[in-house]
Amino acid sequence: MDHIIELALREDIGSGDITTLACVDPAVHGEAEIVSWSDGVLSGQDIASEVFCRVDDSVKYTSLERDGSEISGGTDIAVIGGKLASILTAERIALNFLMRLSGIATLTRRYVDEISGTRAKILDTRKTTPGLRQAEKYAVLCGGGSNHRKGLNDMALIKDNHIEAAGGLSIALKRTFDYLADAGRDIPVDVEVATDDDLEQALSGGASWIMLDNMDIGRIRDAVSKIREKDDRIKIEVSGRVTLSGLREIAECGVDYISVGALTHSAPSLDFSLNVSKISR
Repeated sequence: MDHIIELALREDIGSGDITTLACVDPAVHGEAEIVSWSDGVLSGQDIASEVFCRVDDSVKYTSLERDGSEISGGTDIAVIGGKLASILTAERIALNFLMRLSGIATLTRRYVDEISGTRAKILDTRKTTPGLRQAEKYAVLCGGGSNHRKGLNDMALIKDNHIEAAGGLSIALKRTFDYLADAGRDIPVDVEVATDDDLEQALSGGASWIMLDNMDIGRIRDAVSKIREKDDRIKIEVSGRVTLSGLREIAECGVDYISVGALTHSAPSLDFSLNVSKISR
């Protein structure tokens, strides 16, 4: 995250924080609190602390709440002390990270709570903000979710376009296994299926992970039954048409994972502000 924090600060500060340089004596010290104005799940404390440190390593950031904890509106989540000019310059970037990541953690917790008591886990996707994937996937963990692949290099996921380009699902699956064998890599192979024929090819082709894509609840139940009958070790994932209202019904079909792109592409931010409380002139 170091380079992302540096990029964010360069983007915001540019050639200098004009207002702070004009208004605030660089020798003045102070103290400020970061307060949440939303109910939710906190994420991003370490990143926010690092933002202040990058601006001025003499600034002290004290977390009052831990990442993953549930917070309510009006809660102080951190106290910052040091040169007031440095605190004000770092303020917005630190708050932006907290807002974004806590929003993701909060939405994730809603999905996780909805399937409590089932075997299913909530997975994120690669539908993340460019450059922020590491942070956003961390926020999913803070909300109680699980990470799917972090990039194209840590898991094989054969989707419809790969199948089309290869000339069929069975061909795509065989080519993937051959490639991994030649490369000496032992990683999961997930294949997307949308039809009964796709499912049969995935099962006969040796897939260790099957993604049921855009299936209604009846077809999900039938597919789970067929897969469990074939090999209970095969991981079953549901993707597409996943809404919070229909989530539990999907989980109760006995699937292992439900992947939700909305966790990172549609999470509303939480509201935080920084309030100066002490000034030492």
